[in-house]
Amino acid sequence: MPFISNGTTILDNGAFSVSLGGLTYISTHTGSDVSSIDITSNIDSTYPIYKFEVTNFRSQSGANCGISFSTNGGSTFNDGTSKTTTAFACTEEETGGEAPSSNFRYSTSYDIAASSSRAYIGTIDKGGIHTGTDGGMAGEIYLFNPSSSTYAKHFMSHIHSHSEHPGSNTCYVAGYCNITTAIDAVRFDALAQNCSGTIKMYGIKGS
Repeated sequence: MPFISNGTTILDNGAFSVSLGGLTYISTHTGSDVSSIDITSNIDSTYPIYKFEVTNFRSQSGANCGISFSTNGGSTFNDGTSKTTTAFACTEEETGGEAPSSNFRYSTSYDIAASSSRAYIGTIDKGGIHTGTDGGMAGEIYLFNPSSSTYAKHFMSHIHSHSEHPGSNTCYVAGYCNITTAIDAVRFDALAQNCSGTIKMYGIKGS
């Protein structure tokens, strides 16, 4: 017997019919040794904020990984999506590593100024990802109001990586695509290498 509140079916046949929380799961995208992991659907005006959870993301041979955006459903990426970003990182090298040190720094070399290049989101100032079987990246990225026809499209990420030195590398990258065209697709990839990993996408409503 369904449970109905104010004309909306909440529970029917033992399953919830609507999302009851602010964070709504949308889809999972997994790739293994692929050129990129693309999300080309369900980024629209349904939610004002989209969250991407990154798990065990790594490149084939340790190259750094990044994010790109599309305004045409993924037919092309970065075309017309001029980005300006800023980045900083916290690091701690493993004992006996290549360059033992602890740092907290702003990284000008990873800044993008009105560029269509991918925005690197991990291993800031630490080369690439550790190539051992335990290397990789994990974290979260937020994309704000991607369907707006008025405002620039802001995004920010918090990614932790096992860097090549080896060591712990926590990276914060934020920026905006200086366009008023809707963003409707997102790409995760590595510099000139294949990649692997899992991306889960959520919508945040009521925000």
